[in-house]
Amino acid sequence: MIELLTNEQMAEADRLAIAGGIAGIALMENAGRAVADAVAARASPGAAIAIVTGPGNNGGDGFVAGRLLAARGFSVRLALVGEQAKLKGDAGEAGRRFAGTIEPAAPRLLDGAGVVIDALFGAGLDRAITGLAAEMIAAMNASGAPIVAVDLPSGINGTTGAAMGVAVRAAESVTFFRRKPGHVLLPGRLHCGAVRLAEIGIPAQVLARVRPHIFLNRPALWRSNFPVPRIDGHKYARGHAIVVSGGASHTGAARLAARAALRAGAGLVTIASPREALAVNAAANLAVMVRPADGADELAAFLSDRRLNALVLGPGGGVGQGMRDLVAAGLAGPRAVVLDADALTSFEGEAEALAAALAGRDRPAVLTPHTGEFARLFKNEPQITGRPSKIDMALAAAARTGAVVLLKGPDTVIAAPDGRAAVNDNAPAWLATAGAGDVLAGFIAGLLAQGMPGFEAAAAAAWLHGETATRVGPGLIAEDLPEAVPAAYRALFAEIGGKP
Repeated sequence: MIELLTNEQMAEADRLAIAGGIAGIALMENAGRAVADAVAARASPGAAIAIVTGPGNNGGDGFVAGRLLAARGFSVRLALVGEQAKLKGDAGEAGRRFAGTIEPAAPRLLDGAGVVIDALFGAGLDRAITGLAAEMIAAMNASGAPIVAVDLPSGINGTTGAAMGVAVRAAESVTFFRRKPGHVLLPGRLHCGAVRLAEIGIPAQVLARVRPHIFLNRPALWRSNFPVPRIDGHKYARGHAIVVSGGASHTGAARLAARAALRAGAGLVTIASPREALAVNAAANLAVMVRPADGADELAAFLSDRRLNALVLGPGGGVGQGMRDLVAAGLAGPRAVVLDADALTSFEGEAEALAAALAGRDRPAVLTPHTGEFARLFKNEPQITGRPSKIDMALAAAARTGAVVLLKGPDTVIAAPDGRAAVNDNAPAWLATAGAGDVLAGFIAGLLAQGMPGFEAAAAAAWLHGETATRVGPGLIAEDLPEAVPAAYRALFAEIGGKP
């Protein structure tokens, strides 16, 4: 698994490594060497290298990189934002080891640089940047030279990904031990460029003490729970997903979700359709079955069949009391439930009521809001919407509702009530298209129907969503996504040990 460490967790990893006998200056030397290697790989021999440093450990890494690059024949100019006399600890030692001149920072020191190293601030920045530091960031961005950032581009908060006023736009970021959430959350990800992960001597076993709870969404996170089909299996063993349709003029969303659930591997999929939409739904589907269900009472009667083990509610279903009644009927039985779109908006400002409806269930529930739906649902709960990062908001919402929360976007966050979170970063730009969210809801339901736990099913579906979009390419429409699943599954099953 690919862990993401918050600022506090990274500081604890450093502390544990030092307490275990690894000198802090040794860690700094290794970090600076990794930065020097990255710069040397992209700079012409003997090129001018400008290094902008700050007074902390990030600056210390810059001093080390500067010393090593000078020894390799590069022309190094080092600019310090701060006073050299105030350098302390390992950064002070790294400054003393630098044989060249440490100049007071000024934009002119970047003139003619072939590469700029940003060693100004690290991932721990938690205040807006002003004054000379802001001036130097603006100068770095305007220099025209590729910027290699130490740890994280200066101005980006390592835990939230937020830009703290101004921020460096790097061509490459060299980070240490583990990535930070700021490398994958927006807008931080857009500032990082290519991210190079360097091991600097912190033992991997410190992770057990740090106890990371945030992960990058990759198959390693959920592959042990992924339902690879068995040669002796049959469709009834792979679950039966139900998607509730809207009226005659609003059937497209349900049909997209239903086909996605089928492609994701559910053994059977049925659309529960108002009678007015039966003909439309039946004519537009082949392998997906269609059954009549008008209103909450008929849906409840239909769902009394316990073999129907996964349900999608919301896509194209309409907003209001009727939808809330459908949600109540869907949550009443022993099945996994995905609540999307209108099912969430129907509880606008009443997250407490939704949490009460979800309470006490022993089967997974997954909520899939985009940022607007999230804001509407939790608009009366500033303790959730006022959290500093998208991860924090999703985790708070999951704890509040007892459901897995998949907060959609180019940096989709999947959060579980037990405190785990994953950040999905494989969605291409062309995935932002009508109906894509309905397909995602169907992917989740198809995996839930096959018995995946809620957090793992949501994370796997989000990854599959991005993977299929990438395989389709530009010009994608939502209908393309389910059709790209077979190729994505062949590659995935080969990776996780199943038969392609």
